[in-house]
Amino acid sequence: GMNINGMNTTSCMAHIDDYNSNVLIIKPLPGFPVIKDLVCDFTDFFNKYYAVKPYLIEKTPPPGTERLQSVEDRAKIDGLYECILCGCCSSSCPSYWADPDYLGPSALLNAARFVMDTRDEGSDERLDAVNNIHGVWRCHTILNCIHACPKELNPTKAIASLQKEILKRKY
Repeated sequence: GMNINGMNTTSCMAHIDDYNSNVLIIKPLPGFPVIKDLVCDFTDFFNKYYAVKPYLIEKTPPPGTERLQSVEDRAKIDGLYECILCGCCSSSCPSYWADPDYLGPSALLNAARFVMDTRDEGSDERLDAVNNIHGVWRCHTILNCIHACPKELNPTKAIASLQKEILKRKY
């Protein structure tokens, strides 16, 4: 990802013709440490991604065949699995800038991707990992993440779905 004329985007999806300007100002993604030129250090970003356990957690033995889903169950992860981990959403988030421990919109969207997946059996531990002031409760619904996402995903909606799942749990 990078920032072109004040907007976060990915270089592979940016077209010069889309910018009605004779001048392009290209900068590294805001909020990330710069290694050199346009290259940012994504170490912390990926550590936060890994903290939400972005993989299927299986507690029952696997079936002899595939873990099948209905069309309706598969549709529950539409708008979540398409994240390409470009960092544009997290880079656009004032909460992410202000709180160095905030997981951020990308990690939380990816947590929602697995919580909503009917094949996953790790929702409780994943929800425990995001149920804190540096997780889902740090989001202030500023919506910058939605506008910044080059895949047109909605991290704010994903975070709200995690909040709803947490509130539905019995303690």
